[in-house]
Amino acid sequence: MKITDTIKYIGVNDHQIDLFEGQYDVPNGMAYNSYVILDEKIAVMDTVEIRFGEEWLGNLKEVLGDRKPDYLIVQHMEPDHSANILNFLAAYPDTTVVGNAKTFTFMGQFFDLDPAMKKLVVKNGEKLELGSHVLNFVFAPMVHWPEVMVTYDSTDKVLFSADGFGKFGANDTPDDDWACEARRYYFGIVGKYGLQTQNLLKKAATLDIQTICPLHGPVLTENLGYYIDLYDKWSSYTPEDKGVLIAYTSVYGHTKEAVMEFAAMLEKEGCPKVVITDLARDDMAEAVEDAFRYDRLVLATTTYNNSIFPFMHTFIEHLVERAYQKRTIGFIENGSWAPVAKKTMQAMFEGCKNLTFLENSCTIKSALKADSRAALEAMAKELCS
Repeated sequence: MKITDTIKYIGVNDHQIDLFEGQYDVPNGMAYNSYVILDEKIAVMDTVEIRFGEEWLGNLKEVLGDRKPDYLIVQHMEPDHSANILNFLAAYPDTTVVGNAKTFTFMGQFFDLDPAMKKLVVKNGEKLELGSHVLNFVFAPMVHWPEVMVTYDSTDKVLFSADGFGKFGANDTPDDDWACEARRYYFGIVGKYGLQTQNLLKKAATLDIQTICPLHGPVLTENLGYYIDLYDKWSSYTPEDKGVLIAYTSVYGHTKEAVMEFAAMLEKEGCPKVVITDLARDDMAEAVEDAFRYDRLVLATTTYNNSIFPFMHTFIEHLVERAYQKRTIGFIENGSWAPVAKKTMQAMFEGCKNLTFLENSCTIKSALKADSRAALEAMAKELCS
């Protein structure tokens, strides 16, 4: 695939994978992107996941013909992008490997490197001239590993963005909704590092970018402002849409019944969007994605072992470790005796900033009754006021 006249795509699609990073469901597979810049000197941008080394090297050979690469630029040492470094060097031993100091530290941890390996250690802001192409290296620590850097080709105005602007899904799978799987990818993998992503966006704002080449997902060539605006919202923890996510767990169905009635109350009050997720059955990563997408969150669960139901506990942990903030949260608790769910859930958010908790909450004692329905109605009115 041609990116520009002198930049070619040599990535691969993975339809064998079931869980990305051992935890994220990827029913549409995954893409591992790699690129070649053809100039007086040739630069290869990253490798691919280990199982696709032969296919990737074949793609590279098809583009190069009889030529040899001069540089292998390693932007990110996570194995889905770096695993074939040694296989590449076995095929092209005279290539110079380019990275920063941390890149080579990690490289030495993953591989037994040949001391004679040619390497070029670059610093933040340094440039590498290939001929007409000039590559500018911009460090992006903790987006989402400490060694990450992105590369800007000032000639073709292309940003090689590492994991930034990536998404779940193979590139040969039709996907009309980029934002859905990019959002799930961002908040699942990068979401903790919003400040670092903001810092990178500020650097990118000084560049004339016409094409974004991520390490996962499609190459972005049109309406770049749309993608950058979403990344700005996500990384600044700004709600993307107005609406309420109701995340619940239910043992015997009584809490679920309350959630369904509450959702109807919200819709009656004119709430623009109501999304319901069963944390025990639905995809946890999608629940996390929606919690960051909407500006309001309601958590409904039972008291369980003098705490809260395990799936709810896990869900809140996911939010807290990703610096959940700038949202309004309400609580529905159920307990046949000594209910502590609301107190436990709210305490879990103590380390988070800029959260607003509803004054009204609902306590259900075993099953929904008139008093708890009235409490739900009060919550709905406050949440939609």
